[in-house]
Order: sequence, then C-alpha cells, then structure tokens
Amino acid sequence: MDLIPYQPFRDLEKIFDKWAENFHDMQLGDFPSISEPRMDVYETKDNIVAEVEMPGIDPKSVSVSVEDNLLKVEGKKQEKVEEKKKGYLRKEIRSGYLRRMVLLPAEAKVGKAKAEFKNGLLKVEIPKAKVTKANKKNIKVKYKD
Repeated sequence: MDLIPYQPFRDLEKIFDKWAENFHDMQLGDFPSISEPRMDVYETKDNIVAEVEMPGIDPKSVSVSVEDNLLKVEGKKQEKVEEKKKGYLRKEIRSGYLRRMVLLPAEAKVGKAKAEFKNGLLKVEIPKAKVTKANKKNIKVKYKD
C-alpha cells in the first residue's frame, strides 16, 4: 500500500490556483478583457482537430488562421447596452475578446483546413500530411586517443 504524502499547504494552493485561473478575466475600468478559451486538440486517423469553447461569441466575429504551423483562433463578444431601468444588482457579462493559439505538428496540411461553429463550439479540422518513413543511417563516430 502506498502512503499518501502529507501536504500541509494543499488547501492554500487550491485557493491560489482558483484565483490565478480567473486573474486574466479581471478588468481594469471599462477596458475589454482578452481571455483564452478552453481548447481540446487531438488527432484522428486523418486529421488534427481543435475544439474551442466560445460561448456567447457571434460566429461572424470568429477568425481562424494558421501561420508557421501556429493555429490562431479569435472572437469578439459584444456587451449588451446596460439599461438603467433594469436595476442591476450585479453585472458580470461584458464585452471582450477571446484569443487562443496552439502550435501544430509540422505534418499538418493547413491549406485544406476547415472550421465549423455550432452552439458556442468552434471545431477546426486540419488534414495530416502523409509522413514518409525516414531513411535510417548509422553514422560511424571517429574518435582519437
């Protein structure tokens, strides 16, 4: 049976981690925030697939690009105009930008990539290039005494 190591500051670390997770969402004044949406990247037999959570983003504002094998996804969220007559007790929904970048493997065929936005989820599929087997060659090492 393995022993569980004693971690006296574990709860304190959890509190700090939770605070750090939300740090980038904090706003200074009325400046729009830039946040990184959550992303899953995986591969299938034929494709590299990136799925990006983009809730509340207008699909028309989403842009996807690949440059030097760096996939870049961006979107803009518009804030609804605050109506004084609503009597807000708390107002957290704001405008802002989502931006996420991830490095793709060199064998991606970015020219044939496609993207689809549905129900707040952006799915980008990039076909994998055929990888040829590398020729293996042993190289003799010369050494001097």
